[in-house]
Amino acid sequence: MVVDASASTRRHGALSKAKGLLAELFERAYRERARIAVLDAHGTQPQWHWQGQKASGALQQWLRELGAGGGSPLIPALQQAHDWLQRRQRLKPGEAQRLLVITDGRLREWPALPASPCPATLVDIECAPIRLGRAVQLAVELGADYQHVDDLAVRSLRLQGATS
Repeated sequence: MVVDASASTRRHGALSKAKGLLAELFERAYRERARIAVLDAHGTQPQWHWQGQKASGALQQWLRELGAGGGSPLIPALQQAHDWLQRRQRLKPGEAQRLLVITDGRLREWPALPASPCPATLVDIECAPIRLGRAVQLAVELGADYQHVDDLAVRSLRLQGATS
Protein backbone atom coordinates (compact mmCIF):
# COMPACT_ATOMS: atom_id res chain seq x y z
CA MET A 1 0.00 0.00 0.00
CA VAL A 2 1.23 3.45 -0.87
CA VAL A 3 -0.57 6.08 1.20
CA ASP A 4 -0.44 9.73 0.15
CA ALA A 5 -0.74 11.81 3.33
CA SER A 6 0.47 15.13 1.93
CA ALA A 7 -1.01 18.42 3.14
CA SER A 8 -3.59 18.47 0.33
CA THR A 9 -5.26 15.34 1.76
CA ARG A 10 -6.43 17.35 4.80
CA ARG A 11 -8.94 19.16 2.61
CA HIS A 12 -12.58 18.13 2.55
CA GLY A 13 -12.05 15.09 4.79
CA ALA A 14 -9.97 13.17 2.23
CA LEU A 15 -7.48 11.76 4.73
CA SER A 16 -10.27 10.84 7.15
CA LYS A 17 -11.96 8.80 4.42
CA ALA A 18 -8.64 7.17 3.54
CA LYS A 19 -8.01 6.29 7.19
CA GLY A 20 -11.46 4.70 7.46
CA LEU A 21 -10.72 2.60 4.39
CA LEU A 22 -7.28 1.63 5.70
CA ALA A 23 -8.66 0.68 9.13
CA GLU A 24 -11.06 -1.76 7.46
CA LEU A 25 -8.35 -3.13 5.17
CA PHE A 26 -5.91 -3.61 8.06
CA GLU A 27 -8.56 -5.43 10.09
CA ARG A 28 -9.38 -7.67 7.12
CA ALA A 29 -5.69 -8.33 6.46
CA TYR A 30 -5.26 -9.32 10.11
CA ARG A 31 -8.20 -11.77 9.94
CA GLU A 32 -6.93 -13.25 6.65
CA ARG A 33 -3.34 -13.39 7.92
CA ALA A 34 -2.25 -11.47 4.84
CA ARG A 35 1.24 -10.09 4.51
CA ILE A 36 1.30 -6.42 3.68
CA ALA A 37 3.67 -3.54 3.10
CA VAL A 38 2.84 0.09 3.83
CA LEU A 39 4.72 3.06 2.40
CA ASP A 40 3.71 6.51 3.66
CA ALA A 41 4.17 9.42 1.24
CA HIS A 42 4.21 12.74 3.05
CA GLY A 43 6.79 15.28 4.12
CA THR A 44 10.07 15.25 2.24
CA GLN A 45 10.52 11.54 1.53
CA PRO A 46 8.53 8.31 1.65
CA GLN A 47 8.81 6.12 4.72
CA TRP A 48 8.25 2.38 5.05
CA HIS A 49 6.12 1.34 8.01
CA TRP A 50 5.62 -2.33 7.22
CA GLN A 51 7.42 -4.53 4.71
CA GLY A 52 5.90 -7.90 3.98
CA GLN A 53 5.00 -8.94 7.50
CA LYS A 54 1.63 -10.25 8.62
CA ALA A 55 -0.80 -7.54 9.59
CA SER A 56 -0.98 -6.78 13.31
CA GLY A 57 -2.44 -4.28 15.74
CA ALA A 58 0.64 -2.10 15.29
CA LEU A 59 -0.80 -0.98 11.95
CA GLN A 60 -3.90 0.40 13.67
CA GLN A 61 -1.66 2.36 16.06
CA TRP A 62 0.30 3.81 13.13
CA LEU A 63 -2.97 4.71 11.42
CA ARG A 64 -4.29 6.55 14.50
CA GLU A 65 -1.10 8.64 14.54
CA LEU A 66 -1.06 9.32 10.78
CA GLY A 67 -1.50 12.99 10.00
CA ALA A 68 -1.26 14.91 6.78
CA GLY A 69 1.39 17.47 6.10
CA GLY A 70 4.24 18.64 3.99
CA GLY A 71 4.85 17.92 0.36
CA SER A 72 3.96 14.86 -1.62
CA PRO A 73 6.81 12.44 -2.27
CA LEU A 74 4.26 10.21 -4.02
CA ILE A 75 6.35 9.65 -7.15
CA PRO A 76 9.45 8.50 -5.20
CA ALA A 77 7.12 6.31 -3.11
CA LEU A 78 5.66 4.71 -6.25
CA GLN A 79 9.17 4.12 -7.58
CA GLN A 80 10.26 2.52 -4.28
CA ALA A 81 7.14 0.35 -4.20
CA HIS A 82 7.77 -0.75 -7.80
CA ASP A 83 11.36 -1.76 -6.98
CA TRP A 84 10.28 -3.49 -3.75
CA LEU A 85 7.57 -5.47 -5.55
CA GLN A 86 10.02 -6.64 -8.21
CA ARG A 87 12.50 -7.79 -5.55
CA ARG A 88 9.71 -9.51 -3.63
CA GLN A 89 8.58 -11.34 -6.77
CA ARG A 90 12.11 -12.68 -7.26
CA LEU A 91 12.40 -13.75 -3.61
CA LYS A 92 8.88 -15.21 -3.30
CA PRO A 93 7.71 -16.15 -6.79
CA GLY A 94 4.66 -18.08 -5.53
CA GLU A 95 3.30 -15.16 -3.53
CA ALA A 96 0.30 -13.31 -5.00
CA GLN A 97 0.77 -9.55 -4.91
CA ARG A 98 -1.45 -6.51 -5.28
CA LEU A 99 -0.58 -2.83 -5.17
CA LEU A 100 -2.99 -0.37 -3.56
CA VAL A 101 -2.31 3.34 -4.03
CA ILE A 102 -4.35 5.84 -2.03
CA THR A 103 -3.94 9.43 -3.24
CA ASP A 104 -5.77 12.61 -4.12
CA GLY A 105 -3.56 12.89 -7.21
CA ARG A 106 -2.76 16.52 -6.48
CA LEU A 107 0.61 16.60 -8.21
CA ARG A 108 1.69 19.29 -10.62
CA GLU A 109 3.65 17.01 -12.90
CA TRP A 110 5.53 13.74 -12.81
CA PRO A 111 7.88 11.74 -14.98
CA ALA A 112 6.64 8.77 -16.97
CA LEU A 113 6.00 5.87 -14.62
CA PRO A 114 6.38 2.19 -15.35
CA ALA A 115 3.29 0.03 -15.10
CA SER A 116 2.84 -1.78 -11.81
CA PRO A 117 4.60 -5.17 -11.76
CA CYS A 118 1.44 -6.71 -10.25
CA PRO A 119 -2.32 -6.07 -10.34
CA ALA A 120 -2.99 -2.62 -8.90
CA THR A 121 -5.82 -0.43 -7.70
CA LEU A 122 -5.66 3.32 -7.24
CA VAL A 123 -8.17 4.76 -4.79
CA ASP A 124 -8.76 8.45 -5.47
CA ILE A 125 -9.44 10.39 -2.26
CA GLU A 126 -9.80 13.80 -3.92
CA CYS A 127 -12.97 15.21 -2.37
CA ALA A 128 -12.87 18.90 -3.32
CA PRO A 129 -15.96 20.34 -5.02
CA ILE A 130 -13.81 21.03 -8.08
CA ARG A 131 -11.66 18.00 -8.81
CA LEU A 132 -8.50 18.08 -10.88
CA GLY A 133 -8.85 14.42 -11.84
CA ARG A 134 -5.12 13.72 -11.95
CA ALA A 135 -5.53 10.45 -10.07
CA VAL A 136 -7.29 9.03 -13.13
CA GLN A 137 -4.24 9.82 -15.27
CA LEU A 138 -1.94 8.33 -12.63
CA ALA A 139 -4.02 5.12 -12.57
CA VAL A 140 -3.77 4.83 -16.36
CA GLU A 141 0.02 5.19 -16.26
CA LEU A 142 0.32 2.56 -13.53
CA GLY A 143 -2.06 0.22 -15.34
CA ALA A 144 -4.19 0.28 -12.19
CA ASP A 145 -7.91 -0.08 -11.71
CA TYR A 146 -9.38 3.27 -10.71
CA GLN A 147 -11.85 3.68 -7.83
CA HIS A 148 -13.05 6.81 -6.06
CA VAL A 149 -13.24 6.44 -2.28
CA ASP A 150 -16.89 7.60 -2.28
CA ASP A 151 -17.86 4.74 -4.60
CA LEU A 152 -15.77 2.04 -3.00
CA ALA A 153 -16.89 -1.04 -1.13
CA VAL A 154 -13.97 -2.35 0.94
CA ARG A 155 -14.99 -5.93 0.31
CA SER A 156 -14.36 -5.35 -3.41
CA LEU A 157 -10.62 -4.83 -2.80
CA ARG A 158 -8.73 -8.11 -2.92
CA LEU A 159 -6.25 -8.81 -0.15
CA GLN A 160 -5.65 -12.55 -0.12
CA GLY A 161 -1.98 -13.15 -0.68
CA ALA A 162 -1.36 -9.43 -0.96
CA THR A 163 1.97 -8.02 0.09
CA SER A 164 1.74 -4.46 -1.07
